[in-house]
Amino acid sequence: MQIPHFHEANHPLVKSLFHHSDQELLSLFQSHPEAGKYFTVIFCRYSPIVYTLIQHSARSPVQADYLFALTWRHIYYELGGLNLTNPQPEQEALTLQNWLINITAFCINEIKLPPTEAIHYSLQATSPPLWCYVEQALDQLPPILRLMVLMAQTFHWSETRIAAYLQAEGEKISPLEVANFLQEGYLMLEDKLPPDIRAIYLGEDSAQS
Repeated sequence: MQIPHFHEANHPLVKSLFHHSDQELLSLFQSHPEAGKYFTVIFCRYSPIVYTLIQHSARSPVQADYLFALTWRHIYYELGGLNLTNPQPEQEALTLQNWLINITAFCINEIKLPPTEAIHYSLQATSPPLWCYVEQALDQLPPILRLMVLMAQTFHWSETRIAAYLQAEGEKISPLEVANFLQEGYLMLEDKLPPDIRAIYLGEDSAQS
């Protein structure tokens, strides 16, 4: 298994932060939750180590990619509360690299992976940082829009099937209305992504923050 190359590492917003130390990047990530570039730089810096650890434990490349993405999702949610500067009494100071290795080992041991044929995640299509921020944006959508977007994108349901499901749940909605709601949901989802994430992954030039 080859360690994948992530094109975001070549983006100017990401490259401009490579000189920062791990502690600086962690502090910037924690103090600027509206920005996505700091987590993306941490990801680019440490994805080779995390992937190397994971590829030896997974049964297939598809499972390795999925576990890799799930591990970075776990890292994303844990990083916000990480404190490297004040270790507990009788503990050695922790480095970000050692912490990431520990988290990766935890995920390898604790996450139960579905069979290869049940995994629909593509590492080439959705890099883990983009997945984390899309998921965060999804959480901000109104429940009915979020449900429709997930049905369309995750399960590839047609507007007709989505409308039929919602009608069975008591929602009076037509396939045409579903199509309109989906368009609204996609626009809202994109709007709720951090501007720098849109610049790095969607090619928007307007965000240079």
